[in-house]
Amino acid sequence: MEILLEELYKTDINPDKFHFRKLFLEEDSSYQINGISQSGKTKLIKNYLLGLKKNSYIYIDCNDLRIDIDKLNKELPLFCNKNRINTLVFDNYTMDIKIFNIPQLIICSQTHQEIGFLTNVILYPLDYEEFLAYEYKYDSTALKNFFQLGGFPYMHKISSDERVGYIQKTLKYALSDMELDILIHCTKMMAQKISPYAIYERLKQSRKISKDKLYKSFESLSAKNYIHQLQKVSHQKAIRKIYLCDISLKSALTTDKHFGRIFENMIYLELLKSDSECYYDEGIDFYLPKNSEVILATPFADERTLFKKIEAIEAFIFRYQVKKITSITMNKEGSVSHPFSKIEMVPFDIWALGR
Repeated sequence: MEILLEELYKTDINPDKFHFRKLFLEEDSSYQINGISQSGKTKLIKNYLLGLKKNSYIYIDCNDLRIDIDKLNKELPLFCNKNRINTLVFDNYTMDIKIFNIPQLIICSQTHQEIGFLTNVILYPLDYEEFLAYEYKYDSTALKNFFQLGGFPYMHKISSDERVGYIQKTLKYALSDMELDILIHCTKMMAQKISPYAIYERLKQSRKISKDKLYKSFESLSAKNYIHQLQKVSHQKAIRKIYLCDISLKSALTTDKHFGRIFENMIYLELLKSDSECYYDEGIDFYLPKNSEVILATPFADERTLFKKIEAIEAFIFRYQVKKITSITMNKEGSVSHPFSKIEMVPFDIWALGR
C-alpha cells in the first residue's frame, strides 16, 4: 500500500481547462462535496489543488481498484504525518475509509455522509450563468445551446451523436437498476405531480417489484439529487411535483419532447441553485413566499394569454397577498396592467442572469 501512496503523492494533477464555478474552496476549511455523477466535483477539487504546494496534498480516488481499504486505514495516517501532508482528498469516498486528524480534509461523493466537522456543500450541474462560461460567444445561440446540452459540463466535449449514449452510460454506472427505472419514469413525468406509490403501480406491471424497495430507491434518488420534489403550498402531505437534476435527461431517457415542461424544469433548477424557498399550487408554477412573488413558466405567452392566466389564479393572489407576478418567457418582454399585482414578462436568459 505504501508503494501506491507514494505513486499517488508524486503524481501531477493535470485537469482539462477549468471554467470557474460559483462554488469556491478555501484553504482554512474542510469540506464534504456532494453532487450527482458528472456534475464537476472532481475537476473543482483538482483545480483547487493546483493552487497548493505540490508536496502539501495527496489526492485519492477511492474507486481505484488497487486500494486495499484495511491497509489504507492503517498506513495512510502514518504516511500523511511522515510527509507533512496538509490537505487530504478522498474522491468517491465511502464510509469504510476512516477519518483521522489532518489540517484540511476534502471528501467527495454522491450521497451525504454524517461527518460533523466538515462544511457541507452541494455541487449541482451548471446553471445558465455558469454555462455561458463554456460558450465561445454570448449571443442568441447561447440559450438554444443550453436547451440542447443542459448543465453537465462534459457535454461540451461530446459529439452530438454520442451525447445520449454518454448520459445513459453515466447513469447506468452511477445508479442501481431500480433507481434507473424510477428515474426513467420520473423523466416521463417531468414537472408533474406524481407519488412513489403511482410509480410503484406503473412499474409493477412490467417487472416483479417490492414496494419497500421501490420507496427506498425513490428516496435514494432524491437524496442524491437526481430528482427533486416540490411541495404544494400549505399542503405538506399533498402529492409533490417532480423535477429532474438536469433537462438533458429528458431527451436521453425518453422520446417525449414536451418543451413547456422542459422550460419549467429549467426555471426550477435556477430557483433551486439560488436557495429560493418555493412551492407550487394549482395554476401556480412557483410561489416564493419570502418575495411575495409568483413565477409562471410561459415560454410563448403574449399579453392576452397571460392576462387570462392571471384571471384564473386571482383567488390565490388575494389569499396570499401576492405583490409580484413574473412570467418567464423565451424572448417576450413587457408588462401587463393589473389592479392588485405587478406583472412582468421577462425572457429566461435575462431573468436567470439577473438572479
